[in-house]
Amino acid sequence: MIEYDRYSWWRVIFSFEGSVLPHVLGRVGLLTTFSILVCGANDYVLKIFDERLPKLNPIGHTILGTSLGLLIVFRTNSSNARYWEGRSHWGMMVNTCRSLARMAKIYGSSASEFSTMLTAYVVCVKENLRGTKNFNMLSSLLNGRQYEKMIAANNPPSMIATYLSALVKKEIDKGEIPIQIVERMEEQVVKLLDAQGGCEKILKTPLPFVYASLIKQVLFVYLYSLPFALATDMDWATPLVVAVVGFGMFGIEEAGVEIENPFGMQLNDLPLEKICETISKDVADIAKS
Repeated sequence: MIEYDRYSWWRVIFSFEGSVLPHVLGRVGLLTTFSILVCGANDYVLKIFDERLPKLNPIGHTILGTSLGLLIVFRTNSSNARYWEGRSHWGMMVNTCRSLARMAKIYGSSASEFSTMLTAYVVCVKENLRGTKNFNMLSSLLNGRQYEKMIAANNPPSMIATYLSALVKKEIDKGEIPIQIVERMEEQVVKLLDAQGGCEKILKTPLPFVYASLIKQVLFVYLYSLPFALATDMDWATPLVVAVVGFGMFGIEEAGVEIENPFGMQLNDLPLEKICETISKDVADIAKS
């Protein structure tokens, strides 16, 4: 995630890294070139035959543009909702890890073990969501048998959640913690699994293809028919207008695509490394307090 000063108007305007510019400039350039060709054909090729492009009624194009705007708004809202839901699930993991570490410290005798296992869990969730599954650092947090079982599991984070429940059972066997507190600790483990499941739901349920393809198809038709609607009235100003409109619409659509999966490693995705680091530091501090 890019951290920026929301009040720095000019710096945000002229930002390139992290913006949609790298993704849409090629498409805008191709669209502008097409507009230039249309204007050139209208002014030079058709003029040879004493013809001009017919003046089109803008009503059809206006209706299509309105429908396209609604589709793009739907795409943007859906992507933003997924992004915020993903952040909410990770916020829940942060709070739950703190609560579980706190209860293990105050009521139990295995706070350091809980701290280590919680760190292993959130790092494992991060790697699993990203599909990288780089679990090497977990070898220092889990013992040999736990690590082997974890990397062999179909869902590695769920295996680590099992280890957390085993630590809760260990506290039960000691008989030193009231059963009500033990139940609350197990509830925290369930909350971690619920948050993990919510993230997996976002990851594995993209925007239905029928919507994704329809938006791109209508966007293509609208933008590549726009030069024909403008050329007779605007002449050589048409490429400039088409470029601006194209940048706006391509950009809004591309922004929705980028944040649709908030767990990746693009600049605008969630800062999962920082969140995991925050959890690790917080639970370690609680264990040492």
